[in-house]
Amino acid sequence: MADVPGALLGALEQLRCPVCGQPLALEGRVLRCGLGHAVDVARQGYANLVVGGRTHPGDTPAMVAARDAFLGAGHYAPIAQSVADALAEGGALPPGPLVDVGGGTGWYLAQVLERLPPALGVREGLCLDSSSAALRRAARVHPRVAALGVDVWRGLPLADACAAAVLSVFAPRNPAEVVRVLAPGGRWVVVTPRPEHLQELVGPLGMLSVDERKDDRLAADLADFTRAASTDLRREVQLDRADVRALVGMGPSAHHVDAGDLDARLAGLPAVLGVTVAVRVSVYAPPA
Repeated sequence: MADVPGALLGALEQLRCPVCGQPLALEGRVLRCGLGHAVDVARQGYANLVVGGRTHPGDTPAMVAARDAFLGAGHYAPIAQSVADALAEGGALPPGPLVDVGGGTGWYLAQVLERLPPALGVREGLCLDSSSAALRRAARVHPRVAALGVDVWRGLPLADACAAAVLSVFAPRNPAEVVRVLAPGGRWVVVTPRPEHLQELVGPLGMLSVDERKDDRLAADLADFTRAASTDLRREVQLDRADVRALVGMGPSAHHVDAGDLDARLAGLPAVLGVTVAVRVSVYAPPA
């Protein structure tokens, strides 16, 4: 087991077989349940618990590289700090890991773990994502983060009531599964963009804009939850053209903006541009 990351070893008690839901045990580099269903641990250190085809392919390697470059430059550090603050301000959390659903490269999860006060008691994190390219990076993003291949729409291969808190940062949401995996007293932190988010780039670059019905959809999705707190974060960040290219390439706009057209549009921007970062960080308590 020496070549299996310690974070993955530490997460074993929270993991469940994606086929039958039984606990998993590690045999060499294989996770196996009592019925014999088996999942290999990839040589990069993550375990892919997706069974059958994925409902969404996840980020491509190019998108993941762009995400790694942009987030690694610290432009969204205020968002990570706001998430950590939201968790800390809610008081004590139950025992268990911090679970980032749709966590991508694990950047937000690693940042939040580092920023949480030790008194809160949360030390480990689970990064769940469907992209193998993202998981390869998440497996080494932090020594206390375990990376797991998961299709959020097919359910989370985690034990009931095992998570201290769940994060959904610009990510898909499965409320029924979040209710199931949250421990009593746990919290769900959801980060969503505000209408003015990246407003200086949307028009000039042909990026996707924030859906004006986003708040209504979120309220409908989380109707059974109680919103315990909500904070709007608004900052201006200075981005050069390489930063902007990475920003476009890491998100859903990467599927809609032609690369050649993007080059021409980028050339029309100032060398350095002030760009609005505007998000809402909401904390939800599950139904009793």
